[in-house]
Amino acid sequence: MSVMPKVPSYASGTSDKPLLGDTIGDNLGRTVRAFPDRDALIERASGRRWSYAQFAADVDTLALGLLSLDIGKGDRVGIWAPNCAEWTLTQYATARIGAVLVTVNPAYRAHELEYVLNQAGIRLLVTAERFKTSDYAAMVTEVRPSCPELEHVVPLATPVWERLLEHGRRGDPAALAERQAELSPDDPINIQYTSGTTGFPKGATLSHHNILNNGFFVGELCGYTERDRVCIPVPFYHCFGMVMGNLACTSHGAAMVIPAPAFEPAATLAAVEAEACTSLYGVPTMFIGELADPGFASYDLSTLRTGIMAGSPCPAEVMSQVIERMGMAEVSICYGMTETSPVSAQTRADDSLERRVATVGRVGPHLEVKVVDPHTGRTVPRGETGELCTRGYSVMLGYWEAPRETSEAIDAARWMHTGDLAVMDDDGYLSVTGRIKDMVIRGGENIYPREVEEFLHTHPDVLDVQVIGVPDPQYGEELMAWIRMKDGAAPLDAEAVRAFCDGRLAHFKVPRYVHLVDSFPMTVTGKVRKVEMRQAAVRLLEQSW
Repeated sequence: MSVMPKVPSYASGTSDKPLLGDTIGDNLGRTVRAFPDRDALIERASGRRWSYAQFAADVDTLALGLLSLDIGKGDRVGIWAPNCAEWTLTQYATARIGAVLVTVNPAYRAHELEYVLNQAGIRLLVTAERFKTSDYAAMVTEVRPSCPELEHVVPLATPVWERLLEHGRRGDPAALAERQAELSPDDPINIQYTSGTTGFPKGATLSHHNILNNGFFVGELCGYTERDRVCIPVPFYHCFGMVMGNLACTSHGAAMVIPAPAFEPAATLAAVEAEACTSLYGVPTMFIGELADPGFASYDLSTLRTGIMAGSPCPAEVMSQVIERMGMAEVSICYGMTETSPVSAQTRADDSLERRVATVGRVGPHLEVKVVDPHTGRTVPRGETGELCTRGYSVMLGYWEAPRETSEAIDAARWMHTGDLAVMDDDGYLSVTGRIKDMVIRGGENIYPREVEEFLHTHPDVLDVQVIGVPDPQYGEELMAWIRMKDGAAPLDAEAVRAFCDGRLAHFKVPRYVHLVDSFPMTVTGKVRKVEMRQAAVRLLEQSW
């Protein structure tokens, strides 16, 4: 009797809408002509507002100002600031003239700034003067002598910024139109530095075609039209803010709402209410913070219908509350990485709650995904765990001036190897079970931390939890759970956690150690830094031994 071959873990995304062949500037121009009077950008902190016609005029003024400084196609322009209207204006102004926008992490310190300025060869840096504990001006002064290619520093909200705009107001619009006509959708337009866990970060180089199409199709799957108003509390410096947020909006004529320079639960909820937002973005920890805000019940969130949760796996309990208490019935889970512009898979509005809490959805339009054996590279059958790979319009041009690192990430067939472990089911839905490097091997048993985290989230006193592997002389590795308790809850210890898990989790999946914390070490984009947690855990255990 013949055996039916198993279906491989491969899927490709179809669409009745073709890929966009525009540059970002051309696409913005089309939107402005269609919706000149609709809201384009609202900055809550200052109360400033732009219609699409006003936004385009200010983008062109800034673009002409940059041209007056001889900044042109291929030149690198850095931006180092928290979320603000000028950040968005700079994003589109650089795209209009073909300059490559280098987004600098607002959390960077002087040595990291110096590295990015030199590695990208930044000619002009737009920067905040200071924010919270960061004195950007002092750090720029410190590193500037070591950055020979840095010709111009333009601090926001200073006479230098105003002079740049004044030059732009005196510029010739014909020169800008001529410059834009020279651009190609395949030109590099953005460098985003990955928050590398070892060594210095790498600059993922993205084209107009990469990020414009990704923003457009993410917006399509969210059902965006010119009537949508999107609250964007996630950082612009990362793809979540500038692509899934800004470009998804401008490619549909929707409004971009900036609730605050950095994430604040109350400010975000207030922005949703005041601006009648229909969509809200965030990583799970942001939604947890909003749901736990003391004034949560007082905000009118009735205009919300959708949003995006991404950046890290979403606990089922959090997703349920976002739908039930925030009214985001069509909330979407997105999966991706900076190197893929970023989204490769997304849930759809008609997906069940189970699909949205247990998977990251299906492959996006015009993209391919497969799950492969990390050792052999062969595609595994559906239902088996392997490394997730993706291919298509979204895959970066490469790491900036790093051909070896590029070839390690993108194979000869242009598949991007994500480093994530995933399972594809019979319907093509993907479940991401962890990072290859995060998988814990305890006494020969493979343990995926996310499974344990999901289970511990069901404890009534647990607000949030992260599980890591720590060294163990007997088993090689043991599990440690870092737990944030709900307000007023009695502290949990290892014995209490074991009792909660007893008979419900396999014994080898029960955390041996429990560490209570007020917060987790995070990247500025809201991803938990498990590498930093493991380092701290080793120190904690050494002190107790």
